[in-house]
Amino acid sequence: MNQPSFEEAYTKLEETVRALEAGGASLEDATHLFEEGMRLARICHQLLSTTEMKITHLQRSFGEQMALLDQGKDEPGA
Repeated sequence: MNQPSFEEAYTKLEETVRALEAGGASLEDATHLFEEGMRLARICHQLLSTTEMKITHLQRSFGEQMALLDQGKDEPGA
């Protein structure tokens, strides 16, 4: 089974929350909605965490590249 994109999971999570908030569901249906909401929230959290790690890596890499360029400017004959 393919994992949904963040946008898909978030939209489904919003729909699930609205369905729970609307009330009127049987205990069994409400439990199923809650379980589905928790699954979707976990997917969103995982996707956000992965993206945050990628951004942190890119920022660190960029900072290292800029430090190397700055060091090159300080060397004689540069």
